[in-house]
Amino acid sequence: MPGHDTYHRLITLLDTTATPYRLIEHEPEGGTEAVSALRGHPASEAAKCIVLRVRTDRRTTRHVLAVVPGDRRVDLDAVRATYAARYAGFSDPATAERLAGSVPGTILPFSFDPGLELVADPAILVKPWLYFNAARLDRSLAVPGPAYARLARPRTEPIAAPARTLG
Repeated sequence: MPGHDTYHRLITLLDTTATPYRLIEHEPEGGTEAVSALRGHPASEAAKCIVLRVRTDRRTTRHVLAVVPGDRRVDLDAVRATYAARYAGFSDPATAERLAGSVPGTILPFSFDPGLELVADPAILVKPWLYFNAARLDRSLAVPGPAYARLARPRTEPIAAPARTLG
């Protein structure tokens, strides 16, 4: 089952480091807005986690896990500038699942794979509680933003942009 090992690995990490967290069970959901409503918090307190492909030159592709507030979107131009890259775009679902250890919609704001670089927008790190699906559609975690920063140790760069509005 994708995510099962990743879920247990994260819980073990949180427990062994005495990191405070809350476990939240809910109906299966992977969309940020919908799962935030199920968990009972604004989308701005959610971690939106997106696996990206970043090409720094013709021969070099890096995989980046971008983490932004749930009410924002990943600014691909900012990611491209951060890595001085020629291209930044979304990874295909199979690669994202392999590197993140869970299916899209359940990706953690942590990287347990050395081939997946973690970069987070600074707004994520200051949230009193940061909410995210825990490598499962039916279970989420809430971790204090500063505790997340200490534990995950992401590269911090301004990579979030306002969500696009329709109409």
